Amino acid sequence: MQFKKVTHVIFDLDGLLIDSEKLYTEAFETVCSKYGKIFTWEIKASLLGFQGYECADKIIKELNLPLTREEFMTECQTIYERVFKNVELMPGAQKLVEHLYRKGVPIALATSSSQDSVDMKMQNHKSFLNYFHHCIMGSSDPDVTKGKPDPAIFIVCASRFPDKPAHENCLVFEDAINGVKAACAANMQVVAVPDPRIDREQLKNATLVLNSLEEFQPELFGLPNYD
Repeated sequence: MQFKKVTHVIFDLDGLLIDSEKLYTEAFETVCSKYGKIFTWEIKASLLGFQGYECADKIIKELNLPLTREEFMTECQTIYERVFKNVELMPGAQKLVEHLYRKGVPIALATSSSQDSVDMKMQNHKSFLNYFHHCIMGSSDPDVTKGKPDPAIFIVCASRFPDKPAHENCLVFEDAINGVKAACAANMQVVAVPDPRIDREQLKNATLVLNSLEEFQPELFGLPNYD
């Protein structure tokens, strides 16, 4: 199978490059259980790709929690500070990102997380972030006016490459339905590497769906292949 050639690559972070989604789940479950509520996979799946405040608002509304957005986020923050220092890279992440960097392919990061959140999660992986030309932190960046599935974050990300590539020349890697929708709305090809519990039918607009980053073949998109 052959796809349109690309020149630039944009990566999501949570659930794609780092195994952080289970840690978010742990935090949400812990806070919700304090108030006698159960944080379900159905709620979780609907949040993937959202910015932090959007997650808080939806969980509070869905479960009728007696908390303000700020209170919920503060309680979660306490848990994040404990669990995020243990986050690990996803299988294939180091190999793929390092390969593209070494081959001179312009790569960037586009995450819905805030700068503070990324700093916390990547405290043991700081050198990994050096591979990226730039990193867009959606919850902190004033130019990212809306969270995924709005395409704003990917449009802003593409615009910050020095040569400002056409959107159709960018390839996005995502794990979430909302991220796939955002990439498609930005007129970019998108490789989805979803949680296995996500219904593949909901990812039908993705250019390619993989079980792991380890399965990706760069040459399919005109990118340098592994040596």
